[in-house]
Amino acid sequence: MRTTRTTRTTRNRRAPRKLPWPGRRARNAVLLAAVGALAVAGCGGGGDDGNTKGKKGAGKDPAATVRLPRLDGQKLQVAAVWTGPEQQNFTKVLKEFEKRTGATVTFVPAQDPIVNFLGTKIAGGSPPDVAMLPQVGAVQQAVAKKWAKPVGPEARAQLAANYARGWQDLGSVDGTPYGVYFKAANKSLVWYNHAVFENAGAREPKTWKEFLATAETVSASGVPPVSVGGADGWTLTDWFENVYLSQAGPQKYDQLAKHRITWTDPSVHRALATLAQLFGKADLIAGGADGALQTEFPQSVSQTFTGGDHPKAAMVFEGDFVSVNIAQTEAEIGSDARVFPFPAVGAEPPVVTGGDAAVALTDSEGAQALLTFLASKDAAGIWARAGGFISPNKSLDPAAYPNDVQRDIAEALIAAGDDFRFDMSDQMPQSFGGTPGRGEWKALQDFLKNPSDIVGAQARLEADAAKAYGS
Repeated sequence: MRTTRTTRTTRNRRAPRKLPWPGRRARNAVLLAAVGALAVAGCGGGGDDGNTKGKKGAGKDPAATVRLPRLDGQKLQVAAVWTGPEQQNFTKVLKEFEKRTGATVTFVPAQDPIVNFLGTKIAGGSPPDVAMLPQVGAVQQAVAKKWAKPVGPEARAQLAANYARGWQDLGSVDGTPYGVYFKAANKSLVWYNHAVFENAGAREPKTWKEFLATAETVSASGVPPVSVGGADGWTLTDWFENVYLSQAGPQKYDQLAKHRITWTDPSVHRALATLAQLFGKADLIAGGADGALQTEFPQSVSQTFTGGDHPKAAMVFEGDFVSVNIAQTEAEIGSDARVFPFPAVGAEPPVVTGGDAAVALTDSEGAQALLTFLASKDAAGIWARAGGFISPNKSLDPAAYPNDVQRDIAEALIAAGDDFRFDMSDQMPQSFGGTPGRGEWKALQDFLKNPSDIVGAQARLEADAAKAYGS
């Protein structure tokens, strides 16, 4: 999932809500059971092919439960960083909004970091009516700059009816709702080529130690074990966050996310040392460090599931949205492409989530109507049926998802309620945690290239974080 951040300082930022941790072990049991089921689910992935496994009501249009105004003649612009299948599927949602309201909606392709892109558009006097912001920090910055408009009463009613309090709070600043989290993600999954595992005699690992052993087993069979999209720095932040959450625990995770502990903390050293056990062995990374740093995220997925019995890699780590990229190959999710939870580094495996929030940037009736629609189960159902999408909308019928893989992940997300940890780098200032070639992205890319320099990596991370947070 693409990420951008806020440039606001700690003094001006609303700290992300600290979500409750008690009950996490029970929550993880639900999540792991769901993900475990994905490994044996023999279903297709991501296409709008009507494959619904016989679920009652699957494939049907959701009931039109949300009431929208007529907007005949009105024109709206919606900006997002989505491209390819994600953009195509979101466009289906916008087309339905057009059909119901009479408005005309134009999709505006944005670039990372999206806050900088929006700043240029706003300075030029042509802000999009709605922007899809891929992180908490970007919502906070849009509010601080007085770009964002509060969510109107109709959209608030949809949020209250359809969203757990945790998701509502993530879109709020100082108690006022500004963002509607339309798309969510489970960012703690490892996808693997089943044929490679079978040929190598490898098994799904449950712990980090087992993960490294599995990688060695696959490497001995002649296939590079792990594909890393290191050209996109956000993938490396996700590697770090999953290791850190499992190893250091939720309290440390929350503290580091808010820069209440420094990046020179011993817990960060331990997490980087753990990552170095993988990054430091060139034969375990497809193309070695140099190859990984030239590999963008989509390629990291495709090279894992193309090439027959000898692909360029056997495993790729990332969220449920990987299914969209797998769907562009000949691999079938559940048979050729399977998945297991990110291995436990500490006592429990991590569960990191992400999401994209819709924020109104103009005071138009159309912008508020679109927020209302995006907060409804109607809109969520359109993309859910198309595949490659998980919704935090608890009112959405799970039958809307096109296959058991996405259905199980979505049901597990809803079952988690308020008990989850949001992507750490998505909570940080944009200049540190969300800008290509800078801050955390650049420091972790340098670390991938030279994983022996843990102390140096910590020093660079802390220097950049302190500057970004204004401390």
